[in-house]
Amino acid sequence: MKIRVLCTLIMIPFLLFYAFPQTGSAEKEEGNWQDESIYFVMVDRFYNGNQDNDYEVNTKDPKAYHGGDLQGVIEKLDYIKELGFSAIWLTPIMENQPRGYHGYWITDFKKVEEHFGTMADAKKLVKEAHKRDMKVIFDFVVNHTGQEHPWVDDPEKKNWFHEESMIMGNSQTQLEEGWIYGLPDLKQENPEVKQYFMDVAEYWIKETGVDGFRLDTVKHVPKSFWEDFSDHVKSIDEDFFLLGEVWSEDPSYLAEYQKIGIDSLVDYPFFNAATKVFQKSGVDLDPLNRAWKRNKAFYENPGSLGTFLDNHDNKRFTRLAFNNNQNPITRWKLALTYMYGAPGIPIVYYGSEIPMDGGEDPDNRRMMNFKAGDTELKQYMEQLSAIRSKFPALTKGSFEQVVSDGAFGVFKRTYKDETVYLVINNSEETKVAHLKDIPEGKQLRGLIHDNVARKDGNGEVKVAIDREMADIFIQEEEQGINFLFIGAMVVIIGGFVAFVAIVSRKNKQESTD
Repeated sequence: MKIRVLCTLIMIPFLLFYAFPQTGSAEKEEGNWQDESIYFVMVDRFYNGNQDNDYEVNTKDPKAYHGGDLQGVIEKLDYIKELGFSAIWLTPIMENQPRGYHGYWITDFKKVEEHFGTMADAKKLVKEAHKRDMKVIFDFVVNHTGQEHPWVDDPEKKNWFHEESMIMGNSQTQLEEGWIYGLPDLKQENPEVKQYFMDVAEYWIKETGVDGFRLDTVKHVPKSFWEDFSDHVKSIDEDFFLLGEVWSEDPSYLAEYQKIGIDSLVDYPFFNAATKVFQKSGVDLDPLNRAWKRNKAFYENPGSLGTFLDNHDNKRFTRLAFNNNQNPITRWKLALTYMYGAPGIPIVYYGSEIPMDGGEDPDNRRMMNFKAGDTELKQYMEQLSAIRSKFPALTKGSFEQVVSDGAFGVFKRTYKDETVYLVINNSEETKVAHLKDIPEGKQLRGLIHDNVARKDGNGEVKVAIDREMADIFIQEEEQGINFLFIGAMVVIIGGFVAFVAIVSRKNKQESTD
């Protein structure tokens, strides 16, 4: 009898494992940038890992250095990895003029800013990231220099700059030759300037092993330069990634830059639609679908665009929620679920997981607060990352809206034999989706809230979701009544009863003796 009970107890873990339904997923193919998710860090405002380089630091002045550095990013790589990110984008780390904490006022394109560390730190950062299977993107500026760059006062470099002028209107000539915010505008059509930046790009790639560049102010530089630039960096590393910033709401204008060799662009049309929809409840989801259809019409691969909800140039998404008297956690969850579930490479600005507040620049660049701990939103982001990395349909699948009901919608994604449904309820009441195209023998399982929807007598699968909530459903084999689970529970209970009986009988015998 004792042997039987012991065997029963040994079998319990195996019975439980096979009793619960197992959700399968297609095997993930060899990765590309469309599979990645990017955490965007403003180096000076992230984490102070080396106080020895803290000179002229004033944390009370929003336009001064605050102490963040490359060593700080290195020390927080595991934190970023745990959030689920596979790549990091850093603001420019090149030497800047005084108060150039953000990195965009460069005075030496081949030297690391002293506040941030050294070239050895830059190399170490890339090396440590690669150890964790993470990629690194450096912000790369070719449009302008800082006002105090030595070239500005060098007579021999006079022909390296366009004549000082303001940008008036949207003519391409003015966009490419005008001075942004009074910053000296470089003349990329000058062969010497062009060759210099080819050399600079090669220098950083070979010295550090960095995986990509985020290209700043792309539309202010001639397309002919970018075409040659792309060819050059890819001759050094064929997998090198170029992410371009073209600040425009017109996808037809944006798409022209992808045609000349820039792999991906930050998706401002997505940003405009998503922030409009998700900053408050009750807003129609239609702008999201319109933005997707426009992208699909103009881009060869719209799924390769970088999607985002805030960055260093715009108000924090948290502030948008506050301005509408909304709970930012609720707003973030809805927005992130859509961003992680829809086509694109998710880009999340540092601190969004807290969620950090901030208005216009420089208020949107506050120092990261790591004392916030393991927040509810941080856990939710980790969950979304795990789901996105497990199911290829969320990174490579087709995308179509199959239910459109104002602030409530269902989006379907299919890749090979895998189908997922992205359900977004931005309305102020519970909603039910009636899905009729679910194949026989299939059911839907919610990956976030772990609920199951099966076919009813009318052949429909009804998916109910509470107000201001979202979920991602995987289509799987219908489980029905889990007889194996019931059988396992019978064995467990029977074994427990037998064990109690043995102990009771033994106790009686001992008391009799």
